[in-house]
Amino acid sequence: MPERGRLSQLMRPEAVRAALLDREAWRPFPKVADRVAWAGLPQDLQAELVQGGERHLGNLWPELPATLFLDFKRNGNRSRYEARHFARRQVLRHLVLAECVEGRGRFLDDIVNGVWALCEESFWGVPAHNYSDREPWRGSRGAGGIGLPDTAFPNVDLFAAETAALLGWTLYLLSDEIGSELPVVVDRVLREEQVRILQPYRTLDSWRWLGKNGRRPNNWNPWIHSNILAVNLLLESDAEVRRATVLRIIEGLDFFLNGYHDDGGCDEGPSYWGRAGGSLYDCLELLRSATAGRLNAFTLPLVQQIGRYPYRVHISGDWYVNFADAPARVYLDGGILYRYGKAIDDPLLEAHGAFTWQQSLVTRQGPGRESIGRMLNNIFFPAPVTPPAQPPLVGEAWQDGVQVLTVREHPGSSQGLYVAAKGGHNGESHNHNDVGNFVVAVDGEPVLIDVGVETYTRFTFGPERYTIWTMRSLYHNLPHVDGIEQSPGEEFCARDVTAQIGVDGGNITLDLARAYPPSAGIEQWHRSVGLKRSGGGSVELEDSFELSRQPKDLTLHLMARGPVEERTLGVLRCSSPTRPLDVQFDPEEFTVSSERIAINDARLEPAWGEAVWRIVLSSRRPRMRGSWRVSCRAAASES
Repeated sequence: MPERGRLSQLMRPEAVRAALLDREAWRPFPKVADRVAWAGLPQDLQAELVQGGERHLGNLWPELPATLFLDFKRNGNRSRYEARHFARRQVLRHLVLAECVEGRGRFLDDIVNGVWALCEESFWGVPAHNYSDREPWRGSRGAGGIGLPDTAFPNVDLFAAETAALLGWTLYLLSDEIGSELPVVVDRVLREEQVRILQPYRTLDSWRWLGKNGRRPNNWNPWIHSNILAVNLLLESDAEVRRATVLRIIEGLDFFLNGYHDDGGCDEGPSYWGRAGGSLYDCLELLRSATAGRLNAFTLPLVQQIGRYPYRVHISGDWYVNFADAPARVYLDGGILYRYGKAIDDPLLEAHGAFTWQQSLVTRQGPGRESIGRMLNNIFFPAPVTPPAQPPLVGEAWQDGVQVLTVREHPGSSQGLYVAAKGGHNGESHNHNDVGNFVVAVDGEPVLIDVGVETYTRFTFGPERYTIWTMRSLYHNLPHVDGIEQSPGEEFCARDVTAQIGVDGGNITLDLARAYPPSAGIEQWHRSVGLKRSGGGSVELEDSFELSRQPKDLTLHLMARGPVEERTLGVLRCSSPTRPLDVQFDPEEFTVSSERIAINDARLEPAWGEAVWRIVLSSRRPRMRGSWRVSCRAAASES
């Protein structure tokens, strides 16, 4: 059992047994036969859903040949196979929802074709997650996994579980309509769900995402559990097995919760929150719904703190603090945020969710590859579209567990300066070697940035990870001694981390010495980063250090979003879409150079465009002991 067992203590076997509704009694959403419910949806939404299905009438389901699956092993490319894999599922979602709205059988043949095509796949997951019990797990590491799926050994990854839930919801909504002519299709889905998903889950403890091997689980745990829970609740006909599986899932979610600090911070970043904290919400809402509200875990303090994380790292608009592998522009599911806020009675989270929902309706930007369960929730329990919502834009937040500080010059407004800084360690989930990193925004637009991560390949999670430039400390806002970088691993961490928050702003102080290998010769490297609201507003950075040897060079690297020019002696002007940021330094301490780094990556371009810039401040007097200061202020204008 997990160490603390928060959910297991709240949802004991006798409570689950007493509260869990029978499968036939649980009606989370209207089935297609409930014409009143589907016809009662807003007319524009009905039209949109039907049109989404009409685009795929007569769909030719894209082939998934073995050689395409082998792309990942042979050359590291995962996108070509995934494009077809996800297209199949997206089309089926559109067809199912269109049939539910229209209810005349026009889409049923195409739905049957899609269901049958998915059942014919050897593996419901993707090549990057392919492994077998026949050999030690490598996944995307080393030689790129085992090549082709080993059908003798069950493997449940993120997208196998997603596929299972898609088929499960399809049967829930349409099983009578499909089965009236083709009961073999319904029987096939039920059999595939048992063999591929439910039976293996009930018997195997070896999957790494479960967290039962001592490794702290990440977003995979609640994401997969949310889908297995839905499939079990929807399709399992044996009442006792159904209850036992619910209890196993509750225990499994405790492994995820026990890996969290009490502050609820997500060390994977805000985009992964959508499938970490967001999928935790999915699980807990399924449990609450399937027990008619009798099992409610939203009262747990940790669950509430996990829900609050997104607005604590929100900069403005779709910009978020993007430490780790998160992109800087994040499109969270506003419906999830809003309903999470309602569940924990947090008006700030409700407001953040309503704002995000309303923005997505305008920009048509969403989280992508939505699960059909989430789509159904957004259809029947949407966030409000009026009145216009405003995000909370909190003034400051200190999450002491993940060691992330955020401070805003003008609470409740995107105007002015914003800073976020982190301590932590270099063994975090989706880690970058970035202990002590910080970002600075002006008027809601990041200027000194965390670049993020490029499109995932075979190398992203392999031994080559820290040869990728975006993962290296040399490309974060950090100091270096003789060019020696921070090292990966939990032992490379910040020490003596404290934060102070007050009326005039806040700052974080920490010692970076242990984030670097011994070869760097760093005895102490005390860093202070903070924002002062007085005096016109400024972000202040101060480093003081003590080394064990005489260095050849000392440098401070800063990553900038746009072009950089030395405005006057000791002042760098960093351009931005709003006002420039002036970075002030001691010209007697530093010489300055900068380089343009071209961006040619589909994951980074939406945030940064064609290039980013790296500023290198090189000490004129490399020495064993010393200190320096850098101050950032928003310029009045470009002039």
